[in-house]
Amino acid sequence: MKRLTGTSGVRRVRRAVWAYVRSAPGTYVWLTILFFTTVALHHMSPEFEQEFLRQRSTNIHELSRHPVRVLVASAMWIDGGHWLPYVALYSVFHAQVERWLGTARWLAVCAAAHVLATLISEGALARAIHEGLAPKSSVNTLDVGVSYALAGVVAVLVYRIRPPWRYAYLAVVLAVYTVPMTAGPTFTDFGHVVAVFIGLGCCPLVRGRPGGRESVRNPKETVGTPPGSVRP
Repeated sequence: MKRLTGTSGVRRVRRAVWAYVRSAPGTYVWLTILFFTTVALHHMSPEFEQEFLRQRSTNIHELSRHPVRVLVASAMWIDGGHWLPYVALYSVFHAQVERWLGTARWLAVCAAAHVLATLISEGALARAIHEGLAPKSSVNTLDVGVSYALAGVVAVLVYRIRPPWRYAYLAVVLAVYTVPMTAGPTFTDFGHVVAVFIGLGCCPLVRGRPGGRESVRNPKETVGTPPGSVRP
C-alpha cells in the first residue's frame, strides 16, 4: 500500500510539473534552446567560444552590421555556461508572467526589454567612447545573454502583486538593479536599470489581468482567480 501511495504521489507531482510547463510554453521552449546552446558552448575551446559569442554579441560593431541577427541570436546564449540557475529564474519569473499575461504579451515585454535596453545601453557606450570616457576597443565587447529580458519581466511582475506587498517588491527590485550602479557601474548595469524601467512601462499590457491596474481599481474582483482562467 505504501508503494502504491508513493507511486501515485510521484505521478501527481509529475502531472503538476507538466501542467505548469504546459501553461508557459514560451518560457520552457526558450529554456530548452538555452540548454542546447549551453551544451554546445561546453564543447568549444575557450578561444573559439569567445570569438563565436562575439559574432553573436550585441556590441556596437555587430549592431552596426547585423542588428536584427545579433539582437535575436544574443538572446539564445548564456555567457558563462551555467544553465541550471536559469531554470529557477525562468520558472519563478518568466513562467509566472507568461501564465498571467499570456504568451503574446509576455513575449512583448521580453522583446521590449531586451531590444530597447540593448540599444539604449550600447548608445550610451558609443557616446562614452566618442567622449573618451571608454576605450575604443569597447565597440567589440562581448554582450550576449538574457538578463535584460529577465529584468523587464521581473519588473512587470510588480503589477501582479497586491498592495502593500507590491511596494515592498518594487523596492527590492530597484535595490537589486540600482545598487551595482553605485560602485564601478558598467554599461551592462545601466542596461539592467533601463530594462527594469521598460518593464514598469509595460503597464498597459497588464490591463484586464488579475492584479493589473484595472483590477486594483475594482475591489469586487476575486483575488484568487486562477491565472489560467483569464488567458486569451
